Order: sequence, then structure tokens, then C-alpha cells
Amino acid sequence: MNTLLRFAILPVGLIVFGLTAFAQSPDRSQSVAASQPTGEWISLFNGKDLSGWIPKIRFFKLGENHANTFRVEDGLLKVRYDGYEAFDQKFGHLFYEKPFSNYRFRVEYRFVGDQCKDGPGWATRNSGVMIHGEAPEKMEIDQRFPVSIEVQLLGGNGTDDRTTANLCTPGTNVVKDGKLYKPHIFNSTSKTYHGEQWVTVEIEVHGNRLIKHLIDGETVLEYTQPQLDPSDPMFEHLKNDPQTPKDLMLHGGSISLQSESHPIDFRKVEIMILDEVDSAADSTVAE
Repeated sequence: MNTLLRFAILPVGLIVFGLTAFAQSPDRSQSVAASQPTGEWISLFNGKDLSGWIPKIRFFKLGENHANTFRVEDGLLKVRYDGYEAFDQKFGHLFYEKPFSNYRFRVEYRFVGDQCKDGPGWATRNSGVMIHGEAPEKMEIDQRFPVSIEVQLLGGNGTDDRTTANLCTPGTNVVKDGKLYKPHIFNSTSKTYHGEQWVTVEIEVHGNRLIKHLIDGETVLEYTQPQLDPSDPMFEHLKNDPQTPKDLMLHGGSISLQSESHPIDFRKVEIMILDEVDSAADSTVAE
């Protein structure tokens, strides 16, 4: 779909769609912003259904929840593959219906069971939270991941060390320690979480200025200036989009949860809007 979106930055740091495929009016956007106070944790998951969330699974249309991949059972948001004969590269993402710019985001997750048949080896006990992402309407039907910043959610294999809350950069780059960082992955300093234990990951986002990954309140990774990577083939479908920032800097965007072939549960999905405005956020507004 080639729906073009107009963004506006609200004082509380929430980016809202001026025009979307979900028929959200500007008046409704204002009322939604008013219902999300700054400095307080707000649940984005009601524990009952997928209200407020939109699936986009590779090879399927936006909104089509293939094989009931994303579901709510026992008060948990679950990712399951019992309806798949094989994974067949059907990577999926569950998008929250509104994008954000300045916030703290918190999830509690655990990996369960066995990986789906034919899932890639690297995706065992692997999922993620995609932030500063493109709007789901812009994704091509066979696109594997949204152009975004990924906070990896990983689990150990019971033996080897494996950090979680790592950084991945599908179609993007960041600045790390004052230098543009171009490799696809940067590992955090977290410990390894084996088995089916619950893990709490928090992401602190200050627009384009600073992003932190935290576990149990401790920072395990931080970086600055998230930006689009025009050398990445994933950028191609955004190259001629008038909404793509000319300076390539990302100041906000969509949030989504991944399905990458291993079953995962989410117990809490929460956000806290920060009472600040990204000083350069005007570059994301298309006139």
C-alpha cells in the first residue's frame, strides 16, 4: 500500500497520524493524546484482546492475522505457530495503532516451547520490539521487517552466554560513542536469561537525541541519532516518499512486537509519555 501519512508532533511527545488507513480524524487524535497523561505508566494491552494493535505478516495484507499468529489467552499476548505447517520466512509484526516520539516503553516477555518448523537458526528464542519504525501502511507485502530500530529480545539456550536488549538496525544506523555505527547488531551488556523466566525490558526514547535499553532499571545499551540508511536495500521503497526526512534523522515512529518463529508471551506492554519535545522534530512534518 502506498498510503502517504502526514505527521504532527504534539507537545507531550506523541506523534499522531493526520491521515491514516484507519480513518482516525484529527479531533480523535487530540482526544487520544489527552487521555495519555505524561509521567504515568499506561497499558497498551488490555489483557482481553488485540484492540489497538494491527498485524502485518510477510506475504499477507495489513490487518490479516495469518493462522492466528498473534492472540490473547489467559491474559497474555501470545505469539504462536500451531497453525503453521512451516515458518517459510513469514516474519510478522504487531503494530500499535499510533506512533510515538518521546517515551518510556516497558515489556515483560518469556520464551516458551519449541521453535516453529523451518524457523532460521538465529531466530531460536529470538523476538524484538521495533521502535522509530515506518508506518505499517508503507510496508511492501513481502517485506521481512519494517525499517526501524530493533530492541532484540533474546533467550539463552541453557548453556551459552547470550545477551538480550541488543540493538539491530533494519534499514537504519545509529551514532554510538560519537561515531556512526553501521554494523547490523550491537550487543548489550545484559546477563543471559535461560529457560522460561519472565524478563522485563524497558526502552527510554528521547526522539532523535538519545535511546537507552534497560533491564531491571539498569542501562545495558545507549546510543544517539537514529537515522535511515540510504545504502540499505530496505530503504528503496521510502526513497521517493515525500514523508521521508531529507536529513534521514528519525525522531519517532511506529512501535511493533515481532513474530520470528519462536513462541513468546508478553505479560505487560506499557508506555509512559515523556513531557518533552524533540527540538528537531519539525523535520518529520511534511508540509
